[in-house]
Amino acid sequence: MTIRPFCSADLPRLCEIWNEVVKDGQAFPQEDLLNEETGEAFFSAQSRTAVAEDDGEICGLYILHPNNVGRCGHIANASYAVTSRFRGQKIGELLVRDSLEQARRLGFRLMQFNAVVEQNTGARRLYEKLGFVGLGVIPGGFRRKDGMFVNICPYYITL
Repeated sequence: MTIRPFCSADLPRLCEIWNEVVKDGQAFPQEDLLNEETGEAFFSAQSRTAVAEDDGEICGLYILHPNNVGRCGHIANASYAVTSRFRGQKIGELLVRDSLEQARRLGFRLMQFNAVVEQNTGARRLYEKLGFVGLGVIPGGFRRKDGMFVNICPYYITL
């Protein structure tokens, strides 16, 4: 498994993986799907977009960017997506670990996740295993695709 920066040739696959998670409506707040044009603008605008590649096949990605601006610009935020066929193979862990290393390299001092859906227990277990600290629960902070409001759990880690 290789984690590497994305390149323009990766865009169709990145959009496909990203859109799979968006369509699912259970983890990402985004509702609009990406095409190659909007995907190129979106992925290029990040501080870093990286892919997980296994034997030439892209199976996951992350985006890394500031969580806020100005006096809070030293706090990073990231999102991770692994295509359903590759889930359960610890690819997410590799992506998170790499994003933490890259965030440090880019000069971020903390990483903060604003909206981890409470029912996303796999992600929450992974973040806690890696040393992220939970900051509580925001009741009804996420609207699922089916319209139901569920809790979110913010997390942070010092880099």
